[in-house]
Amino acid sequence: MGGSARNPGVLPRDDSSSQSPYQRLSQRMLDISGDRGVLKDVIREGAGELVAPDASVLVKYSGYLEHMDKPFDSNCFRKTPRLMKLGEDITLWGMELGLLSMRRGELARFLFKPTYAYGTLGCPPLIPPNTTVLFEIELLDFLDSAESDKFCALSAEQQGQFPLQKVLKVAATEREFGNYLFRQNRFYDAKVRYKRALLLLHRRTAPPEEQHLVETARLLVLLNLSFTYLKLERPTMALRYGEQALTIDRKNAKALFRCGQACLLMTEYQKARDFLVRAQREQPFNHDINKELKKLASYYRDYVDKERDMCHRMFAPGDGGPTAGEN
Repeated sequence: MGGSARNPGVLPRDDSSSQSPYQRLSQRMLDISGDRGVLKDVIREGAGELVAPDASVLVKYSGYLEHMDKPFDSNCFRKTPRLMKLGEDITLWGMELGLLSMRRGELARFLFKPTYAYGTLGCPPLIPPNTTVLFEIELLDFLDSAESDKFCALSAEQQGQFPLQKVLKVAATEREFGNYLFRQNRFYDAKVRYKRALLLLHRRTAPPEEQHLVETARLLVLLNLSFTYLKLERPTMALRYGEQALTIDRKNAKALFRCGQACLLMTEYQKARDFLVRAQREQPFNHDINKELKKLASYYRDYVDKERDMCHRMFAPGDGGPTAGEN
């Protein structure tokens, strides 16, 4: 995991000692449970705050039995790991305690005694009874969903009693959740999170000297919503949110580009061209914008050709149109 070539499940034997490899390893590990039921060895330090209780975590992990070459459980084969909520999706007590001791970017090795792992019964046929297991865990990121969920459950009046920085933090968390869901191609769920963020920012009134902070946050959410509705194949809504973004920053290249894409899907070719040309003016060498302009030119040529063919069929001799010999 994390690019490591070693196998932490199989540790070198020491014939001069009667202790098992895990017993020897445990002697140099930190006790984080208070009863030596969960032991930790940091491989790579992380940064920032510790994982918050009830947070949702993004981790890579592999679990090993003593003397076994391959992990009995791992999510490292996934291209994008699943976001898991503490207290709900994490089934091992030891793993939950271990994650609460970690910071973003940290890579650590843990030993979980049976009480904190699979208990006296184990998990047949993979895990024998009363088994100590080793897990190597990399904390990619975490989101403090508890704080956000509690805040969003409050009324508008209650939310208004909190300082602006609190509102901005919760809105940013909602947007981060939306971004994660978007990367998972869960566009409908991402849209719900983005709309929650937008509602929080819409409700908030700020003094003139701080209004730019709200507008900056709104711009990011509006751009995300416009892109999400494009993915949901709802170009009318994508255009609506793109145009709202342009009321905040009329020269924003992303907003202009999204509006152009939406108009193209709606076959409003002139509007699409206007938006895309404005976007190109802001970012002349943007590959995506230039590619979309070429696509627009191709679509427009096809559209004109179809219109011309239709006119020819309507007025061609013998097809119901007037001829030179008719009165």
